[in-house]
Amino acid sequence: MAPQVFLITGTSTGFGNELVKKCLAEGDKVVATARNSSKLKFDHTTKDNFLAIDLDVTEQKSIDTAFDKALSQFGRVDVVVNNAGYGLAGEFESLSDRQIRTQMEVNFFGLLNVTRKALQVMREVNKPPGGKIQQITSIGGQRGVPNFSIYCGSKWGVEGFTEALSHELKPEWNIKLTCVEPGGFRTDWAGRSMMFGESKNPAYDHMNAEKTMGERNGTQAGDPAKGARAMWEIAQMSDPPLRTVIGSDAYTAIMGKIKTYGENYPKYKDLAESTDVEGYQRPS
Repeated sequence: MAPQVFLITGTSTGFGNELVKKCLAEGDKVVATARNSSKLKFDHTTKDNFLAIDLDVTEQKSIDTAFDKALSQFGRVDVVVNNAGYGLAGEFESLSDRQIRTQMEVNFFGLLNVTRKALQVMREVNKPPGGKIQQITSIGGQRGVPNFSIYCGSKWGVEGFTEALSHELKPEWNIKLTCVEPGGFRTDWAGRSMMFGESKNPAYDHMNAEKTMGERNGTQAGDPAKGARAMWEIAQMSDPPLRTVIGSDAYTAIMGKIKTYGENYPKYKDLAESTDVEGYQRPS
């Protein structure tokens, strides 16, 4: 495949940082964004293959400016990777309203605004039209995990949004959407990037998010560089999947979830079908 222009959010650490390195090594062009892009440093960059831009996904003007600069330098954007985000940990009743809303602003609404701009650019600016948008969600976007009710809510929201959106796009736009669902990886996600509840609700004396995550940090199954390689490989596919997990732990978890769904819904089939209008005929 010919070199592609990647625009990647959240490239200061973790997956985003590793994906920039992978793209550059493969001969692609990269627009690396972060809230403070002056700290971004990568080897073997020139103005022909690299552009670092400040981008705050919660600010529409910041998003527009980033895409405008990317287009000015490279003329098109082929792959947008919505990687910016963070984890908020703690029991639901130990999280403040401010913390909850900030989590949603970054992980959900910020991603929506980047996606909206990416769709417009891929449809109206790219010649020929087309592109790929990767939403970096989580296995927590497919199953609920204790201490992560709002984080999971933000990622489930992205999953539902992206699936619905995939049915709205005209095939001739040639825009492909993929939810990439990582399991646990040894990034800063569970370390210094993680936020915790502001005030512990004493009712939850059986849980300690900071202790749990402190023990988990650095012991996860996933290698961030290998995760980034998988994201790059997905971007090479002419028809990438709507969703895929990365990480053996995530694969085990999603197959368990599918099994649970397969057992649960048939159990209540009679209840489900008992509510139709009398004589209703389902469309064939």
